[in-house]
Amino acid sequence: MALVVQKYGGTSVGDAERIKNVASRVIRTKQQGNKVVVVVSAMAGETDKLIRLAHQITSAPDEREMDVLLSTGEQVSIALLAMTLKSMGFDARSYMGFQIKIVTDSAFGKARITGIESERILDDLKADRIVVVAGFQGADESDNITTLGRGGSDTTAVAVAAALKADLCEIYTDVDGVYTTDPNICPTARKLSKISYDEMLEMASLGAKVLQIRSVEFAKKYDVPIHVRSSFNDNPGTIVQKEDTEMEQVVVSGVTYNKNEAKIEVMHVPDVPGMAAKMFEPIADANIVVDMIIQTSSAEKGFADVAFTVPKSDFTKALEIVKDSVREVGGKEVLTDENIAKVSIVGVGMRSHSKVAAKMFLALAKEGVNIHMISTSEIKISCIINSKYTELAVRALHDAFELDKPLVAEEK
Repeated sequence: MALVVQKYGGTSVGDAERIKNVASRVIRTKQQGNKVVVVVSAMAGETDKLIRLAHQITSAPDEREMDVLLSTGEQVSIALLAMTLKSMGFDARSYMGFQIKIVTDSAFGKARITGIESERILDDLKADRIVVVAGFQGADESDNITTLGRGGSDTTAVAVAAALKADLCEIYTDVDGVYTTDPNICPTARKLSKISYDEMLEMASLGAKVLQIRSVEFAKKYDVPIHVRSSFNDNPGTIVQKEDTEMEQVVVSGVTYNKNEAKIEVMHVPDVPGMAAKMFEPIADANIVVDMIIQTSSAEKGFADVAFTVPKSDFTKALEIVKDSVREVGGKEVLTDENIAKVSIVGVGMRSHSKVAAKMFLALAKEGVNIHMISTSEIKISCIINSKYTELAVRALHDAFELDKPLVAEEK
């Protein structure tokens, strides 16, 4: 007997018929002798509908009340799934995040899970019930309802799996695994049978929408194997797991892109110790995640230009903060660009293979794609380019690293 946590996304529970399909899959897992906990997202489109409704009331909804509103989407889907399971002869019980409870900090809209009180779930499992948990939400120490941000149901599922010491966490979605790149852009994209936590972390942070980054962080920290599968077929998916020697032989595992970033460039700031801290501390205090940062010498000695990227959803807030900081530190002007995209290559094999960066830059240059910013880590290289070249760049990189071919070790 195994303990399995299954997560179903919004498209998987998009209507009554799909909810019945999910219930059948859950029951099949239960009948195989497993204990099952199901984490469910809001029905497809419901969260966006609630956001639009809030903005019809006010252009700047209160963040606490926004979380109260958005948490109702999952309440509908967990109740419907529990009803369906009961109508099919299986005892089930649904829970909102605050009922379990899933404890978070108080960063409304992007809260982080700090703990899970698992006793209630374990009691139901002992009573042979199927437990249905609302994804995407929790409650802070003051019992305020919080939400975890887009894709937060993935994080809920893996965190619950970690808290319960589950044998497996299955993430069911509308795709049947992790691909070498977006198949909608590159038809030759190939499904990966397995991928390391580190590679998946990079791909999630760089724009791959299969898994939310914090869910992978939890999985890596607590060694929770994740099986990414489709809820619309029984095909094997992609296992996200510890790195093995076979993975190290592959130089590049995937190409990702992200069009949801904007660039802010602060010109002519004094090049003195502590200046960067003065600029970025207020941004951090606003819970805005800064991605790429590049500092270059200004035309005038003793000054520097600083460029960085932030999520488009935080662009307006970040720009206001930066303008206040620039006045304080004595910068000249602030330039912005919202028409950018980040394209990246990821692979654990990059640690031990040379010439990867040169190959990437050459592939982009051959297609006339200009690079504005570059950042690297041990297992990824990212470039900021003009957003209109995104699809072209993705296909060029996928071809350059021959990701359509079966995995083989590349010559150093």
